[in-house]
Amino acid sequence: MSMNINLLPWREVQRERRTRKFYVIVAAMLALGVALGLLISQLYQFKLAAQQQRNAYISGHIERLNADIASVSRYASDAERLGEQIAVFQTLQSERADAVQLFNDVAESVANGVIYQRLAKNGGSVSVTAVAGSDRQVSEQLRRIAALPGLGVPSLSAVESEPNGSGRVFRFDVEQTAAALPQGVEEALP
Repeated sequence: MSMNINLLPWREVQRERRTRKFYVIVAAMLALGVALGLLISQLYQFKLAAQQQRNAYISGHIERLNADIASVSRYASDAERLGEQIAVFQTLQSERADAVQLFNDVAESVANGVIYQRLAKNGGSVSVTAVAGSDRQVSEQLRRIAALPGLGVPSLSAVESEPNGSGRVFRFDVEQTAAALPQGVEEALP
């Protein structure tokens, strides 16, 4: 006798159970994948936000540094301009001291009977026009100018008689040297 056992319904139930289990696992994996994807996305968002904050901080710092650089550039140009002005002032001071010393030297050297009519200075060269009563006074005046430490040897350019015949008009050129400056002024100049 043979017995037939039909296992088909049991197999169907097992197959359905395994299919359901498979779908549950696939759904769980899908949910886990979505959750993991969202978590990674959030992590990247947090990292991005932190990097954007760092970038914003660095950008702000760069802007402040650029403003500082611009102000330093303004200060540098102001300092350069002031340096140029100081150089001009020192040049003017030097020229003023030269002129004062020149007039002091000329006043000190005036011979008896000599009258200065015109004194012109161009750089270190001085041109003088004066009137003297005689040729002896002209030569005495030139010797006195040559004896001064701040002036060079004068170069006589013309000697003429006055129109009324009472004296001699003479012109000479002389170089003013650095020795013409007083000791304190030389030390103050650059």
